[in-house]
Amino acid sequence: MAQLAFIATLLAGCASGLRIQTDYDHTADFSQYETYNFFNPMGIESPNYSSIYGAIFRDAIGKEMASRGYTLSDNPDLLINVSGRLQDKTRVTTKPYGTGGYYGYRRGAYGAWGGYGYGYGDTTQVRNYTEGTINVDIVDREQKRMIWEGVAVGRVNEKSSNEKKRANIYAGIKEIFAAYPFRVSQ
Repeated sequence: MAQLAFIATLLAGCASGLRIQTDYDHTADFSQYETYNFFNPMGIESPNYSSIYGAIFRDAIGKEMASRGYTLSDNPDLLINVSGRLQDKTRVTTKPYGTGGYYGYRRGAYGAWGGYGYGYGDTTQVRNYTEGTINVDIVDREQKRMIWEGVAVGRVNEKSSNEKKRANIYAGIKEIFAAYPFRVSQ
């Protein structure tokens, strides 16, 4: 599950790099839910075994659910799924000539005249990177419908240590759940 390890690293720099989006079913009565558990396996796991990162996601989400009064149950009201994907991206930026390098002091106000070999034209940079998306879905088990979704999108930092990845999962899940306004019996 190398992909899962990379997805876990996208949670790096939560405050500065993640884009979080959430939404919920406005017709659902959240006051009726008290218990939860997880899909088995979750979308980020192999059907044959639970991964280390799957366990970390479960623990991080469990802490957030417990802080809202929910309890883990073998017969839950809610089921939680975590899925993820990686997507290679390319960013192309173009700067007008004279905005950087030797003539950076001009800041684009004017360029050099011809004949000096500096060229006319723009400077183009192409950067390849990987973007990761984590989805946390909360599903009404009885009705089999999603009632809340939290999504985190960010650049994947493939060089993070395992400790950093773990810390990032906890911080990222906390940030996703900051937009989960529901509590047991409310």
